[in-house]
Amino acid sequence: MTGSVPTASDLRLEAAAERWRLAEPFVISRGTKTEAHVVVATVLRGKHSGRGEAIPYARYGETVDSVLAAIRDAQPVSDRTRLASILSAGAARNALDCALWDLEAKESGRAACDLAGFPALRPVETCFTLSLGTPADMAAKARSVPHLRLLKLKLGGEGDAARMAAVRAARPDARLVADANEAWTPAMLAPLLAAARDAGFELVEQPLPAGDDEALATIQRAVPICADESAHTTADLAGLIGRYDAVNIKLDKAGGLTEALVMAAAARARGLRIMAGCMVATSLAMAPAMILAQGADWVDLDGPLLLARDRPHGIEIRDGIVTPPSPLLWG
Repeated sequence: MTGSVPTASDLRLEAAAERWRLAEPFVISRGTKTEAHVVVATVLRGKHSGRGEAIPYARYGETVDSVLAAIRDAQPVSDRTRLASILSAGAARNALDCALWDLEAKESGRAACDLAGFPALRPVETCFTLSLGTPADMAAKARSVPHLRLLKLKLGGEGDAARMAAVRAARPDARLVADANEAWTPAMLAPLLAAARDAGFELVEQPLPAGDDEALATIQRAVPICADESAHTTADLAGLIGRYDAVNIKLDKAGGLTEALVMAAAARARGLRIMAGCMVATSLAMAPAMILAQGADWVDLDGPLLLARDRPHGIEIRDGIVTPPSPLLWG
């Protein structure tokens, strides 16, 4: 006598919005936030359930309500590869994709990394993000975390040379990367890239606005340039060649771990280096990204460090080293 085979029709979908207070205001060139507004999707089948967390992002026209509606209206599918035919890339698809990975791990008794074809996950070093502020404030923040060796500066355009120099003077021991969040102009490129080079920065992320980055193809890049807003999915990679040296792959942009892993392989094939990035969120959002982080040149999964508190069974981040997630959290 054989048991019934689980099908997509057996799946139930749930979605809920949550707010997580930040430890302190988080400032980038586009504004300030004091809370992380996340959406958690849950897929249930029989006695098992899987969860995925996503962050609706206004920069891409998303709201909490729109993401909740997209998840609740989605046709239940158990095949992750079919999600792309139901939902466009973005937060809603990410939440469901990661929930399906988690469910598959729980039902099979195998770790999600094993399902993805990876060996047991190893710890990785993450960036710690310094909010945009005055040079003195950013330098003081850098000095306040001497145990963290990889720092990521949020920049804003005017005054960025002084910000980079101040943080370097405050932390001569640290590895530094910068994220301009589209705040520079073409006229700023050469002098600010030179300032980044002189301060020993490894990378500058998204200096020019997405869709208005032609100048990157015509200058000598004194520091490698990483695409963020200019690249969401694998389809965007071809347009980066000649302008960017690396790409920041985020599950919320790609629409989940499934597409992110495909995108990472395609980026490598095109000679692009990889940053595994995140939005400000809890450990539930970081957990699946730890699989992507295994092959990344830079990892930026510090979201839980920016929160006043994390969820139960959260990922441990000690001295900038992120440990693999517990299956009690995800995967």
